[in-house]
This record gives sequence, C-alpha cells and structure tokens, in this order.
Amino acid sequence: MDMKAHSTVQDGSTGPAAAAGSGRFGALSHRLLSRGLGRLSAAAGIVATGAAAGLAAVIALAAPGAALAAYPEKPISLIVGYAAGGGSDFIVRSLAPFIEKELGGSARVIVMNRPGAGGEIGFAAIADATPDGYTIGLINSPNVVTIPIERHARFSLDRLDPLYNLVDDPGSFVVHKDSPFQTLADVAAFAKANPNNVTVGTTGIGSDDHLAMLMFQRLTQTQLTHVPFPGSADAHRALLGRHIQVTSMNIGESARAREGDPIRILGVMTEKRSEQAADVPTFKELGFDVKMSSLRGLAAPMGLPPDVRTRLVDAIAKAVQHPEFQDIARKAYQPLRLLPSDQYAAELKTQEATFRTIWKETPWLK
Repeated sequence: MDMKAHSTVQDGSTGPAAAAGSGRFGALSHRLLSRGLGRLSAAAGIVATGAAAGLAAVIALAAPGAALAAYPEKPISLIVGYAAGGGSDFIVRSLAPFIEKELGGSARVIVMNRPGAGGEIGFAAIADATPDGYTIGLINSPNVVTIPIERHARFSLDRLDPLYNLVDDPGSFVVHKDSPFQTLADVAAFAKANPNNVTVGTTGIGSDDHLAMLMFQRLTQTQLTHVPFPGSADAHRALLGRHIQVTSMNIGESARAREGDPIRILGVMTEKRSEQAADVPTFKELGFDVKMSSLRGLAAPMGLPPDVRTRLVDAIAKAVQHPEFQDIARKAYQPLRLLPSDQYAAELKTQEATFRTIWKETPWLK
C-alpha cells in the first residue's frame, strides 16, 4: 500500500506541495503537486469564463455546418482514493501530463484525492460518476477486490471498467538492521517456538500487506500478532522505533526506504526477483511459496460511450510508453506492469476468485 502522506487533501482539492514528503521521492511529489495546483488554477479560469464560453458554443452550433466539440471539451477528473504524496498519488500525477499530451488540444487531467476507508471512498466515487469520460480514477488491488468480499461496500468490482494497469508492487518482509532475524526461516522458527510473540505491522485489515502475513502464517503453521497502521509510513516508523519486529510492505516502498534507513529486506513476494531490489531473494527461493502484490491501475465507471473509451484507452496506452514517464517511475521505485484493458480485467477477476477462496477458509476480518 501507499506510504502515508504528511497531510491529506480535503474535498478533492490539492494540499500544499510541501505536504508531499521529504527526500528524493518527496521532491518529485512536490513538483508534481505544484503542477497539479497550476492545473486547478487553470480549471478555475475555465469555470470563471463558463458563461462566455457557453454563449460562444451556442453561436457556433447555430452556424451552418457546426459540429459538437470533440472529447474532451472540459477537464477530466482523476480520483485517487489515497492521500497526496503516496505511491498511488505519485504515479497518476506523473502520468497525467503524458495523457494530456496524447489526448491533444487543451486536454486537462486534474487529480482529485478522496482518501479514506482503505480506498473505498475513492473507488465508490469512480463507480458512482456519470460514465461520460470526464471522471476516471486509480484503483488498487487487492483492496478493490477484498473490500466488497469482507463487508457491504459502496461499490462493486462489476461497476468499474478497468482501462489500463500501471504498477504491480510486490510485497516484502522488512526488519530493523539490528533484528536477530536474518532470514525468513528465522522469523518462522521463532514464531513457531513463541506463538503470538512476533509482531507484524501492516497497512490495515484486508490490505495486501495483511493478507501476505496471513499467507506466511498459514504456510508456516505459526501464529503472528497483527498490528494494523493507517499507512505504511506509520508501520515503518514503528519498525525503526523497534515497537514492532516486522513490517509487511511493498518492495517499492522498502527499496526506497533502505536508501537511508537501517532496515533489512528479508524477501520479496514475487515469482522472480524484483528489479527494484535484485539482491533480495524471493520468498519462493527461500522455501516459502508466498506471492502478493498491489496492482495500481486506471478505471472508469462502467458504461462509457465506446468512442470515448477508445480515445481514453489509446491515450493512456501511448502515455505509459513515454520514456520520460518510465524514467520517472523507475527513479521513484514504482515497478511498472503495463496491462491493457482485457488483461487487466482478467487479472482482477482472478484475484477476486482467489481472495473469495481465502475468505471462506481464513476470513481476515472477524
């Protein structure tokens, strides 16, 4: 899940750019948030001149041979269900200028943060929006899949239209460098001998971090103590303060964190080693077949007009291939996994089936 931002964004407006964080990742977020503020100012100018523009449109339509304006004729809102400055927010702010370029004309994409309820508020806002192409958003798995499984949610997966996946950020287990746990086997052995004495911090119940912990626990036949936090930044600080023994967090976050923090990454939850931390073995290499990751992709409310959907998907498909965008993602430890609509939808359906099975056997919410 996302590293928690230093401040949240209220009512869909961007907060101060300084709230994006610190360090190299924070500086990148700062620039992107500043750029977002500029876009919001431009959008306000559009609204302020709306009456004049409306009159001009009426006159234009009255003229012989006049045609309706081509999509998009107004700003596109891109909803993120997490706070500004985190990984989800960062990737869409990085991509937005490239989508604008591919849409052409005066296209504008304005990021709107709607954090809360593990992403549910943002996901519901996307699903509830008018399907006209002017509201899209970022969806994150497994949350977008697990929330409707574990409780009565304000959205459902079948009300969302997956457009394009951007990131696949695998999970990892992290300990303090002073920890006696040198390997995953050390964690398993201690936990087996000392039930409930290994504390594992995650980003909350039902998150990818929590589900990964449950998978490891089940595989090793141990009992760990789950310690949920509002965000991975909180869990990470708890680890640095030695208040917990292990954090379960995405490799994009742990690889970035170890540049300056005294931590050790024990393993990554992928089939093959992650490019973000090629020196870190996979869980499978170490004898623990645990695979878990967080997909981050763009979606729209179901029911877009076919021509609008095609235009959007084509623009996104070209934008994600831009070398500058890919370089930004690489420097921010954002592991890209570019999946077009059909593959992305199939992946989400597979995840849904997997997590429904897990829920029946081991409910993660009691």
